[in-house]
Amino acid sequence: MTDAPTYGFDTLQIHAGAKPDPATGARQVPIYQTTAYVFRDAEHAAKLFNLQEVGYIYSRLTNPTVAALQERIATLEGGVGGVCCSSGHAAQLMALFPLMQPGRNIVVSTRLYGGTVTQFSQTIKRFGWSAKFVDFDDMDAIKAAIDDDTRAVFCEAIANPGGHITDLDAVSAVSDAAGIPLIVDNTSATPYLCRPIEHGATLVVHSTTKYLTGNGTVTGGCVVDSGKFDWAANDKFPSLSEPEPAYHGLKFAETFGPLAFTFHGIAIGLRDLGMTMNPQAAHYTLMGIETLSLRMERHVENAVKLATWLEKDARVDYVTYAGLPSSPYNKLVPKICPKGAGALFTIAVKGGYDACVKLVDNLEIFSHVANLGDARSLIIHSASTTHRQLTAEQQEAAGAGPNIVRLSIGIEDADDLIADLDQALAKATA
Repeated sequence: MTDAPTYGFDTLQIHAGAKPDPATGARQVPIYQTTAYVFRDAEHAAKLFNLQEVGYIYSRLTNPTVAALQERIATLEGGVGGVCCSSGHAAQLMALFPLMQPGRNIVVSTRLYGGTVTQFSQTIKRFGWSAKFVDFDDMDAIKAAIDDDTRAVFCEAIANPGGHITDLDAVSAVSDAAGIPLIVDNTSATPYLCRPIEHGATLVVHSTTKYLTGNGTVTGGCVVDSGKFDWAANDKFPSLSEPEPAYHGLKFAETFGPLAFTFHGIAIGLRDLGMTMNPQAAHYTLMGIETLSLRMERHVENAVKLATWLEKDARVDYVTYAGLPSSPYNKLVPKICPKGAGALFTIAVKGGYDACVKLVDNLEIFSHVANLGDARSLIIHSASTTHRQLTAEQQEAAGAGPNIVRLSIGIEDADDLIADLDQALAKATA
């Protein structure tokens, strides 16, 4: 779709990256279940391997089904390109891989998914990288944490688990002043509710497992490149600005311009890390995105109804939903998430840890799973599951204390969901 920027979101979520199959006329994107692709001749193969021509070599690198998904997500986010991979966690590593070297650090929000906190506080140490955790409501703290070895700033647009909204404009102003990229995890918001690139993000990452797919069937991740960062402006990003030995001294920033990060993600990241998305997963996610706006509207509508009801319930201490007027983040909704504050939030249950466990065990419609963004309503007690590996202090900072449960509101009948919570809360707090 060469005129894609002129189309509305609802049109793009169906058509971007897709066209009738030239061989058969198939209207839906086919699942190209193949590992390799036949070259026209030896010269064609050589050009592909030298990055002199764009095409398909081997499905660890590129696949037509996955390529359609990459284009669709990048288009919806307003980016120039995207790289899909095997999971959201893989996408985070893919985003950092071209930027980091041993001894370098990233400045990250304290309000992150528990698995991300573990990945950044523990796992990346094995690469010689480190992370500094900062309250992203405090711009001065972010500024103070950035030093000469900082190579990126990382946050979530709508934070998991609490649903807190990040002031991306303010954060990007800090990262821009420091000359480093801002990476925004947009999983909980999706590009329908928030477009981080319009607020200064350099890169956007997704766990496509969640709202983009929307049906709890496959895992996947994506990194979207804004194309707006000058990787050659200084010497901080040699992987992108300096000669690449594996490609005879090619400089990605010089050769590919705005698409430098995207080409590096495929030609180096997927080539060497191998965190590939399979075409079947890409197919499921493409189909899920076709109804993204419809689902997100219902997710938000239901979330507002349930959060409003829960806030008034005497068995609940507080609700963290940014869509409530009482939330300190409510003022950011019109600016960052003008179509709604998402459908992810937490509640503090009176009775603490034990009451939370009883609540989870007595729900009938809500599913107790380690996932979010499904069409089904989901619940989890973060302190004993997704944030279990964190210290008590880290759990509190992330908004996942022992008296907290996380709700991912689905698209069922809102009155049925309220009734289910009502009966379970009665048993949990009896």
